[in-house]
Amino acid sequence: MHRVESYVAGAWHRPPGDGRPVLDAATGRTVAELAPAGLDLAAAAEHGRAVGGPALRELTFHQRAAILRNVGKLLLADDTKEHLYSLSYCTGATRADSWIDIEGGAGVLLSYADKARRELPNSTVAVDGATEALSRDGSFSAVHILTQRKGVEVQINAFNLPVWGMLAKFAPAFIAGVPSIVKPASPAAYLAEAAVRIIAESGLLPEGSLQLVCAEPAELDSLLDCLGGQDSIAFTGSAATAAALRAHPAVTARAARLNVEADSLNAAVLAPAAAPGTAEFDLFTAEVVKEMTVKAGQKCTAIRRALVPAGCLDAAAEALASGLGGVAVGDPRDDATAMGPLVGLAQRDEVSASVLALREAADLIVDSCDLSRVDVAAGAFMAPTLLRATDPHSSVIHETEAFGPVATLMPYGSIAEAVELVAAGGGSLVASLYGADQGEIADLALGIASHHGRVLIMDSSMAAASTGHGSPLPPLAHGGPGRAGGGEEMGGMRGVYAHMQRTAVQGSPDALTAVTGEHIAGSSTREHKGHPFKLTFDDLEVGDSITTGSRTVTRADIAAFAESTGDRFYAHMDDEAAARSPIFNGLVAHGYLVLSFAAGLFVWPDEGPVLANYGIDRLRFAKPTYPGDEIHVVLTCKRKRKVDGRGYGEVAWDTKVVNQHGEVNAAYDVLTMVANAPGVDGAPEARSDG
Repeated sequence: MHRVESYVAGAWHRPPGDGRPVLDAATGRTVAELAPAGLDLAAAAEHGRAVGGPALRELTFHQRAAILRNVGKLLLADDTKEHLYSLSYCTGATRADSWIDIEGGAGVLLSYADKARRELPNSTVAVDGATEALSRDGSFSAVHILTQRKGVEVQINAFNLPVWGMLAKFAPAFIAGVPSIVKPASPAAYLAEAAVRIIAESGLLPEGSLQLVCAEPAELDSLLDCLGGQDSIAFTGSAATAAALRAHPAVTARAARLNVEADSLNAAVLAPAAAPGTAEFDLFTAEVVKEMTVKAGQKCTAIRRALVPAGCLDAAAEALASGLGGVAVGDPRDDATAMGPLVGLAQRDEVSASVLALREAADLIVDSCDLSRVDVAAGAFMAPTLLRATDPHSSVIHETEAFGPVATLMPYGSIAEAVELVAAGGGSLVASLYGADQGEIADLALGIASHHGRVLIMDSSMAAASTGHGSPLPPLAHGGPGRAGGGEEMGGMRGVYAHMQRTAVQGSPDALTAVTGEHIAGSSTREHKGHPFKLTFDDLEVGDSITTGSRTVTRADIAAFAESTGDRFYAHMDDEAAARSPIFNGLVAHGYLVLSFAAGLFVWPDEGPVLANYGIDRLRFAKPTYPGDEIHVVLTCKRKRKVDGRGYGEVAWDTKVVNQHGEVNAAYDVLTMVANAPGVDGAPEARSDG
C-alpha cells in the first residue's frame, strides 16, 4: 500500500500512524493511503524563507526561466508523463482530461519560461513603468521597481487539476523568486505527490524552492499561523473555505497576501441572431456538451448556465440532449470512454444534492445514460444532467453550483435580460458568447464584463483556432470578481509581479541608475572618443554615450524622400497648406526622414560587434524638423540584457535627435543585438590570421 508522503526541507517524510484509503474513482479499489502529515509545518515555512528564498534570489529572471523550462521538458518526457497518466486515471480522468492537467501544466512552465526571457531583464530587479520627473531641472526623479519578497507562497489546491493547478501557481512564483509550499487536496494528493517527486529527484530546482505538504485541513493552521506580510496564500476551492482564510489572523492581522479562486457559475450565451441552423448555434451546443463532460464537469471553468433566446429554447434543448446522448460514460482507461466518473462517491453525493436543489426551479431534460459497462456501486459514475429552468430568475439557479456534469438551460427575452441573468451568478471566472452579429456581441460583452475575469467570443471565423470556453491560458488572467473569489492567477507577467514588491524609489538620476541598472534620463554619461558600436556586449557599460556630428536637412532632401517613398503628405510638399496647419509653421521634413538621417549619423558602417537592429521602442516626434535645421544625435547605452548561450546580448540605446537650438526633435530607443567578447558565452573565438 502506497502511503502518501510529504516533501519538506529537502527530504521525504512518511506520515506516522494510521491512514485512510483513497479510492480509485472508477473501480473503488484503494490507490493510496493518506494520513496526517505529522510535521512541524512552521519549519517548512522557515526552510522556504531561509534556504529556498536566498537560493532563488541569487538567480536572475533568465536563470530561473531556464530552470523552469527544463522542469517543463522533464514533465513532458514520454516515460514521465505516462507514469502521471497512469495515476490520473485513478482520479476518474480520461486521457483527454489528463492531458489538460499533465501536459497543460508542463506547458504553463514552458510558457512562463519563454515570457520571462523575452519580457524581463537578465537581472534580479525589474523596472515597472516610466521614470517620473519630480523636479523641473531633472535632478530629482523616481522609478517603480519590483523586487523579490522574502517570504513563501502557500498553495491550497483543489482536487480536480492536481498537476496543472499546482504548476500554474508555482510558475509565476518561481520566476518572481518566491518559494512554494504546496498543499494538495486529499482525493488526488497521490498524483500531486508523484509530480513533485519527479521534479525533486531531478535536482533541477534550488533546494527549498518547492515543498509538498500532504496534510489534513486541520493541520494547516500551524502553517498559516507563521505567515506574515512577506508571505502569500493562493487558494482554489469553496467559498466557505475562502471566507475562513479571509478571516484568518495571518491575513487580517499580519497582512499575508491572499489570492482566491472560488465557486463560479460560468455562463454560455447564445446571441439573438444565432438561430438554429447557424454555425454559431452549433458551436454553442457543442461547447456546452463539451464543458459539461470534460473532467466530468469538475472544472472551475465549466459551463453551469446556458442562456438562449426564448424562441430557441426547444431547439437548443433538443440539440443539447442529442449531443449528450452520444457521450460514452465509463472507465477512463477505456479508449471508448468520453466521460469518466467523478473523483469519488462523496463528490457524486454532493453533486446529486445540488441537482435536487436546482430542481426547485428547473425540470430535467437529460439525466440518464448507459452505465452497463461499469460498477455504479463502486465507481462514482453519474450521467450528464441537463435541466431547463422553469423560472430563469430564481436565485437557486444562480447560487447553486453542481460541481459535476450538470448545466441548466434557460431562456431570455432581450440582451438586457441576458446580461441581468448572467450577472445574477454574482461573479464568474469566464463566460462565452456565441454569435456573428457584432453589435449584439459587443452589447453582451460590455454588459457582462464587470462580472467576469474572462469573456470568450465565439464565431465561425475563429472557431478552429479557439482554445475553448474552459481553457485558462498562461498569458491571460485566470480569476474573477465576486463569487469567483476576486483573485487572479497567471496573466503573464502580471502573475509574476503579483508575487513581488513594488517600491517607488526617489533620488537623483545617478542613484536611480545604480539601483535599476538602467540609464535614467539625466544621469551621468561617459563620452567615447571611439564609437560605442565598436564595443562588445561585455565591454559596453550602461551610460556609454556618443554625440554625433551634424547634418542639415534641406528641401531637396525632403523632396527626394517623398519621391522615393511615395509619402507626399501635404505638410512635406505644400508650403501654403503646411503654413495653415495649427501644428506646423510651414513645410516640414518627414519624421521617418529624420530617423533615417539620424541612423546615418550614428550607425558604424564596418563589420563589428553590433549584429543587427531589431526594432525601435517608445518613438515620439517631439518637435517638427524644418528645412535648414541642423540635427545631431545623442546616443546612450540605456539597458543591457544578457542572452545566455547565444553569443550576443540585447542592448537598448537611448536616442535623441537634437536640433541646432538644443531642442529634441525625436526620442526613441534603438534595440540592437551586440556580440559578446570573443570566446564569451557562445561568441566565436577571435580569429588568428597568422
